[in-house]
Amino acid sequence: MKKLLTVVSCVLLASLVLFSCSKKEAANTDNSLKAVLAKKTFVLGLDDSFPPLGFRDANNEIAGYDIDLAKEVSKRMGVELKCQPIDWNAKEQELNTGKIDCIWNGFSITPEREAAMTFTKPYLKNAQVVVVRSDSGYKTLADLKGKSVGLQAGSSAADALTASADFKASIKQPVIEFKDNLTALMDLEAKGVDAVIMDLVVAKYNITQSGKPYAVLDEALSPENYGVGFRKADLALMNKVQSTLEAMATDGTIAAISKKWFGEDISIVGK
Repeated sequence: MKKLLTVVSCVLLASLVLFSCSKKEAANTDNSLKAVLAKKTFVLGLDDSFPPLGFRDANNEIAGYDIDLAKEVSKRMGVELKCQPIDWNAKEQELNTGKIDCIWNGFSITPEREAAMTFTKPYLKNAQVVVVRSDSGYKTLADLKGKSVGLQAGSSAADALTASADFKASIKQPVIEFKDNLTALMDLEAKGVDAVIMDLVVAKYNITQSGKPYAVLDEALSPENYGVGFRKADLALMNKVQSTLEAMATDGTIAAISKKWFGEDISIVGK
């Protein structure tokens, strides 16, 4: 009887171990890359009014630096790129519900976002800066004391402002939120707000392309990097995109795309 109980106990223990391992393996299964390859489509979520990273051109086609990068990555993966405009203020929800495969659109890497999702290594440097009208006379952050400031809702500009507690406390409240940066800049031009906090890359491109009377203050709120964001568990897909970007950097493809949009190679992939 004692021998029988020992045998039964061993069988039960082995079953529990097998069940535990099987459950652990199931939990660790990452089919993110296989899923994209199977459907032959890579869905990129973006704010389609964020030049020069991702925006609608004169033909209403989605274009931009990030779009060119993503198109080449998709081509090398053997899938079709689908650009899906999303509400930037609900981007994490769009990603987690599976409507998109990644967020790739001047997406700043922040500690809060890193806790919620998986990022590639940074591919472009950026900073959150303050844009004013060139005829405003504002030269420093201190000049904006008591003035109205706007920014894009759900953007890292809000995080940068929160981190700059003294500056935030000095400006007029509440801070005005806009759907996108282009709308914010139009309001700045119309003197609806006195300043707009936004990405340096986007600000410089807009000023150059539009010729509008904007100026960027020398004092930046915070330096940051752009990365491609994926669901937390989608490591296989993220690693494939990362390795493809590195291959593109090695063979000069990224440098060529960068020169097309910025006139020089400002990418930091592999550097």
